[in-house]
Amino acid sequence: MNKLPAGSINTDPAHFRSVPNRRNFLHVGAVGFLGLSLEGLLRNEARAADSIGGRPSKEGKAKSLIHIFLPGGMAHQDSFDPKPLAPVDYRGEVGWINSKVEGVQLGEHFKQTAQITDKITICRAMTHGEAAHERGTHNMFTGYRPNPALVFPSMGSIVSHEFGPRNNLPPYVCIPSMPTNFAGSGYLSSAYSPFSLGSDPANGNFTVQDLNLPGDVDNRRFTSRRSMLDAVNNHFVSKEKADGLEAMDTFYQRAYGLISSQKAREAFNINAETAKVRDEYGRNAAGQRMLLARRLVGAGVRLVSLTYGGWDMHNGIKAGMADQVPAFDQGFATLIRDLDRNGMLDNTMVMISSEFGRTPKINATAGRDHWPKVFSIVLAGGGIKKGFVYGKSDPTASEPDDDALSVEDMAMTVYNQLGIDGVKRLIAPGNRPIDIVNSGKVVSELLA
Repeated sequence: MNKLPAGSINTDPAHFRSVPNRRNFLHVGAVGFLGLSLEGLLRNEARAADSIGGRPSKEGKAKSLIHIFLPGGMAHQDSFDPKPLAPVDYRGEVGWINSKVEGVQLGEHFKQTAQITDKITICRAMTHGEAAHERGTHNMFTGYRPNPALVFPSMGSIVSHEFGPRNNLPPYVCIPSMPTNFAGSGYLSSAYSPFSLGSDPANGNFTVQDLNLPGDVDNRRFTSRRSMLDAVNNHFVSKEKADGLEAMDTFYQRAYGLISSQKAREAFNINAETAKVRDEYGRNAAGQRMLLARRLVGAGVRLVSLTYGGWDMHNGIKAGMADQVPAFDQGFATLIRDLDRNGMLDNTMVMISSEFGRTPKINATAGRDHWPKVFSIVLAGGGIKKGFVYGKSDPTASEPDDDALSVEDMAMTVYNQLGIDGVKRLIAPGNRPIDIVNSGKVVSELLA
């Protein structure tokens, strides 16, 4: 890639499509406050896609989705699908515990999650064929196998495209930041990219950049500068009708809505939570990210994607799970309890996923390697069954044994609960109609 001169702005559309982030989606408070390169920004985007076919999207049982992604590939045998009767070289050194649902065991470190299994569904036969991190990640964020000819939009960007913002909040937020390009807008306009926080809510001095006016800009000056920018935008629109202009108009409308609304800004204020609630979630990355996710969906964000930990445990998996799981276990169990007691669980879907599972047999360095043939995900809320296990793996957690769940069926079911018809087609570059989901089906057995 050619290097740019120091201080210059990359206005190549490919740059903005391949690395969408907080700076090219919502950054009104940090671009010299409207002292920005309008020509560069206004021309930074491909056209927004139209859609054809399918049912119009209308909010479903799930008004919002919290997608908890565990990067690296969590071992299903040591988490949601232990095999206590398997030979030790398959079972591994991580123990297991009984859960609140009779006959359902979890890995030994999931003590709090074991107490809320009556509120969740564990899918133990998730499967695909991609053993590389980036390809497995693409599957779980987009519902599509990777294609070198086309970058597919993430579920969050599809939700943003179909529904738009609610309560002046970005429809799609990543905590703490967009973890991969596959979490972006793909062939859709960058108007549907996520808003990334840019910092971790677990930090003691956590603030979301770009939500506050600079110290020398009051509301009157803010309104004046908006008027000036509107005049410039109108000039460009009168001269050239371009999709990039429409994308940037969306950009500014959402940015102004967020900055000008105290209620919208307050949604990101995790310090407004009581010390008791913050302690319950855990004063760590897992707990505070999940707490902020709950706060955001409660305020109106449609999809929150958060990441936690590193689960690529090729070595010493026993110690690795002991280190990573407890904070996650506390945060996740508290999230489910909190949504439930606040009356939000029925209309908020929660999904735990990872790019793949780990090999059935412990390797020579006491770890497990990549294994996409079978692994586990968790679903809860938003019309999903409670206290349920869907599918099962074979006795050594090597293959699906019953009710295998494909990436396409998973995506179709999630979209269905959100009110999006997965058979709808979006128009990709070159006027190519692309299914939101390719050949998936809604898994009715997962639905309450």
